[in-house]
Amino acid sequence: MPTRPFVATPPGMDRDAGFDSPAAPGAASSGDAAAFQYHRVERHVADMIQSGRFRPGDRLPSLRGLATSMGLSIATVGHAYLELERKGIIEARPRSGYFVRSGMRGLPVPQARPEPPTGPREVNRARLISTVLEAVGNRDLVPFGVLCPDETLLPGRALGRILSEVMRSRAGEAAAYATIPGDLELRRQIAWRHRECGVGAGPDDILITNGAVEALYIALRCLTRPGDIVMIQSPTYYCFLQLIESLGLRAIEVPSSPEAGVDPRDVRHILDRHRVAACAFSPNFNNPDGSLTPDDAKREILDMLAERGIHLIEDDVSTDLHYGPSRPSTFLQWDVHGLVTLCSSFSKTVAPGFRMGWMVTGRIGERAREIKATTNVCGATLPQFAMAEYLRQGLFERQLRRLRTAFSRQMQAMRMHLADCFPPGTGVTRPEGGGVLWVELPPGTDGVELFFRARQAGISVAPGAVFSTQEKFANYLRLGCNGLWNERMAEGLRTLGRLAGECRVG
Repeated sequence: MPTRPFVATPPGMDRDAGFDSPAAPGAASSGDAAAFQYHRVERHVADMIQSGRFRPGDRLPSLRGLATSMGLSIATVGHAYLELERKGIIEARPRSGYFVRSGMRGLPVPQARPEPPTGPREVNRARLISTVLEAVGNRDLVPFGVLCPDETLLPGRALGRILSEVMRSRAGEAAAYATIPGDLELRRQIAWRHRECGVGAGPDDILITNGAVEALYIALRCLTRPGDIVMIQSPTYYCFLQLIESLGLRAIEVPSSPEAGVDPRDVRHILDRHRVAACAFSPNFNNPDGSLTPDDAKREILDMLAERGIHLIEDDVSTDLHYGPSRPSTFLQWDVHGLVTLCSSFSKTVAPGFRMGWMVTGRIGERAREIKATTNVCGATLPQFAMAEYLRQGLFERQLRRLRTAFSRQMQAMRMHLADCFPPGTGVTRPEGGGVLWVELPPGTDGVELFFRARQAGISVAPGAVFSTQEKFANYLRLGCNGLWNERMAEGLRTLGRLAGECRVG
């Protein structure tokens, strides 16, 4: 895999030369490894049921047979089967083995794939998005409207300890302004993580921002002017639409398939017909459809953009939440032309309240720092000190392993309950990471009406209409993940399924 040219002294040398590598997180503990293996079995069996390979009443592979085919122990497979039985997905029959529970049905993956649009469109979604965000922030509602770890899954104790240590040892510095680009040690730690992923970025390439949204805002400010066309995925994260609308830009949508991400042929179709100023993509577990764009497609898209000198803004907030053993590559890892600006944050993994994001700025670094200075000067100092120490102590990888397991299990439970309680004709994605399910409701279902009725019933959701400039996702719904699954969540999903059957147009 090609890497960007190194612009800083490699880790392992003295701190002032460029980097201070984090404390080695070490390999996952034996308990973590065992948990990963039986969760892998759970996902494997659940996916076979959801895809229709095993139907209600079908006998599942024996413990020994599945253990042999997956290269695992019988005990690991047995643990996974017991967990699936506890969730009501399968059932044990004396002297007969395990079977798919009667009444359990699979749901297809949404297949709708809109054609490339004929031209750019003005964005007019601000009012609806603001209404959705108000519901998302209401803690009294069952939280299907937001992708954010539950407080019990956040490392509050570790962060509290680190914050106390920082205030004892660096109180004066913590009370002062940070520099415009952000705390140097934090930028070193972030640059180190990118280097571990094959990106030769140094601390000077990192700009600390107030969450990923500010990073996206700065990138768009750097690369566009009012009236310009920005190519976005369809569906796309609604904050992209908010930013495009607020900056007076126009959006042109390229289809995103839940199972294959962005097709380079669709990108070329648009580039050949329109003067695009910049692209804004989320290639890894796109919010809301969870799609993963393959590596060969990423390379082909970058080559097309390089031919025309078009920059790409990469939203990378979900890549670390992969459910498989390896982290997907980013556009930035394949960028040999210096045209990618990556934006990410710790909001979905460590501390939403810290509002801490960053950019790998590349060529636009100087302009990005100027815009940051005129927007809010700098980020808060104390959280930056704390996050730098959190990374330096090697705690982030442990937190990611915990979240991957929790999110994967909740997504699996949600898919199974959707199959049980949503109306016939419903489809749902099977993402390999991230924390959102993209639900296609039967034709004629009004997703916005369902949003309002769900809110009245004490449930937050995000209607498909906020993820596009067009009306093509009117019967879609995004369900977010917080890593928990309990009776309150299950009852909320049952209520949502009942309401979905009632919200039909006409």
